[in-house]
Amino acid sequence: MPLELPPPAGTPFLPATTLLGRVAVVTGGGTGLGLSIAKALSEAGATIAIVSRSEEHRQRGVDAIAAQGGTAVQVGADLREADQVDAAFAAIAELVGPPSILINNAAANFPVLAKDLSPNGWRAVQRTVLDGTFFCSQALYSSATSASLPGAICNIVATQAKTGGPGMAHAAAAKAGVENLTKSLAVEWAGDGIRVNAIAPGLFPHDDMREDLKALRTSGAEVDARRAPAHRAGDLRELAWAVTYLCSPYAAFVTGHTMVVDGGNWLRRDFVMPEFTPIADQLSSVLRRPS
Repeated sequence: MPLELPPPAGTPFLPATTLLGRVAVVTGGGTGLGLSIAKALSEAGATIAIVSRSEEHRQRGVDAIAAQGGTAVQVGADLREADQVDAAFAAIAELVGPPSILINNAAANFPVLAKDLSPNGWRAVQRTVLDGTFFCSQALYSSATSASLPGAICNIVATQAKTGGPGMAHAAAAKAGVENLTKSLAVEWAGDGIRVNAIAPGLFPHDDMREDLKALRTSGAEVDARRAPAHRAGDLRELAWAVTYLCSPYAAFVTGHTMVVDGGNWLRRDFVMPEFTPIADQLSSVLRRPS
């Protein structure tokens, strides 16, 4: 028997005024996990600001928020560049007011064996995931404290940050850095009214997954369900609700915490482990050398 399913889509999670008057920045908020998070924050009353490099993705997010009756704006920025991040936050403040909530969701990853990972490939992931998270967090701190607003940051990490990530060593190392940063900033900034937490998602299938990552999951939903202790994958709204809670006043005493939302999958251990398949064989269909 699988873990129970969440309430139906559209079910109110928190009062619609919970985040009223707050501006929430969601990086990479136009697609996938980021879009589901942006929609949930909007349902709780926040005005959404979507930041990414792709105008098409940003506009898609704005349209989705508008379709459910919310307010959203979009601003372009390369999160790897601190000056562009600062300019984006300034633009958002001009458009809808100073941001006081931040979801560091934007990420970069691709399957590759560590021996084949180029310096450019390593740097691309580290700069987007770790540098981008830090630059955006600094900008949020400045925005919220300057406006005398309580601040909340939620970083999207991964359980690979705790266990390592064979075949994704670059992404796992970057996420581990973000989880460590979460703890450091939570202590430094608590006295200034800024909370910093993280979410480590499990398997949340969605249509926006990249093709090379989809290729690693060719077995279908039924097989994936049998692989997980929960006997099912996650639904995007479950992740979005968890993020919304951590950014809400209902979690006002929670900071420096990483919440794992994966149905217990990362804790799975067998008395007799299945036969090990080398990582190179597991990734054989999608391996590529990054430029």
